[in-house]
Amino acid sequence: MKKVPFENNRRSFLKKCGLSTIPLLLPASAMNAMTLTESNSNKLYSNKTPVNFIFDGLAMSPNDYLIKLQEINKTKAIETDFYGKGGVVKLLEEKFAMLTGKEKAIYLPSGTMANQLAVKLLNGNKTKVIVPENAHIFRDEADAAQSVHNKRLIPVGKGKAFFNLMDLENTIDYLNKNEVFKSGLGTIVIENPVRRADGSIVPLETIKEIAAYCKQKDYKMHLDGARIHIASAYSKVSLLEYASYFDTVYISLYKYLHAAGGAILCGEAKLIDQISHQIKILGGTVFQNWHNAAVALHYLEKIDEIWEKTISASIKLMDSLKQISGVNLESLTNGTNIYNLQLSENINSKKLAAYLYNEYNIWMGGANGAGVVKFTINESILTRDIEEIIKAWEHGIKKARD
Repeated sequence: MKKVPFENNRRSFLKKCGLSTIPLLLPASAMNAMTLTESNSNKLYSNKTPVNFIFDGLAMSPNDYLIKLQEINKTKAIETDFYGKGGVVKLLEEKFAMLTGKEKAIYLPSGTMANQLAVKLLNGNKTKVIVPENAHIFRDEADAAQSVHNKRLIPVGKGKAFFNLMDLENTIDYLNKNEVFKSGLGTIVIENPVRRADGSIVPLETIKEIAAYCKQKDYKMHLDGARIHIASAYSKVSLLEYASYFDTVYISLYKYLHAAGGAILCGEAKLIDQISHQIKILGGTVFQNWHNAAVALHYLEKIDEIWEKTISASIKLMDSLKQISGVNLESLTNGTNIYNLQLSENINSKKLAAYLYNEYNIWMGGANGAGVVKFTINESILTRDIEEIIKAWEHGIKKARD
């Protein structure tokens, strides 16, 4: 098979799938070492929804998205919003308020804005916010808390998937003893599940302990629950219970709800009622958001059922893959839908990834420096018969053996 340089290949691959922004959203390890030809050679599968073992959710092209919107609209006409007010946006907000047990919910254009505004308003005049060292709010939000909102982020738990109560107490004790001018700590942030820890769940007991401590000390709590549906699906802890330990909860609309963008922030009415003005002054008010809200609401209605089926199918898939000589699949401690896949030395992972893509439109990530492929489960496995996916892997591994 004629190979072309990886970077050119990847751009072509992602462009054809309407996913040209993926390199900005994924860690390099998720996409490296994929050696692909210019297009799917098997016409039978090239027009099917990709089975995606690389990243969150369905890999919907613009055409797929438009078809889904049309399907939704035929079932019940989508009502438009006006600058985020009314219509299907209002229905989505009401649904999330009910699911989280909060007084109100509001649509925002991005998760970064949801996190930042929650922390800003929870903290009030206090300046310090404790965050996980590996959290999105600390690593990926361009120092917005400091540069825009005058809040100082204090990272905790370096080198760990998540911090516990002892880590939190030690950090607060250190700050209290060593800072000359006390500017005040107001909010504790927890991310669950943890993206930079391969989707690890923060154990419920850890959340309970931290929540009890924060209540005693009068600290507010914010949950970065961008992927909270995954934590709920694998831990069997309801979204309602998770949310009950926090003052505010952010949930992404494009991670597992498949919207093209958007976020939801839930909390007390007196806080949520301040958000619209904050969105406006930051330039985030968008004329219409119905195209995101309608898709998110559609998938939200059946998300528990979808993930029950997805997990059941994934167990069958992984049990079958483990039976193949040279394939090792391991779950992670406190893990969710990401597994470690390792192949024996006589199986070429690049050849396997190329074969799966070219012949079956199945996407597999590349191995990292330790030879581990992050194998991500999502509902795309429900778009094909599971036996068909298993056969594809069996054929691919046979072809990839040196």
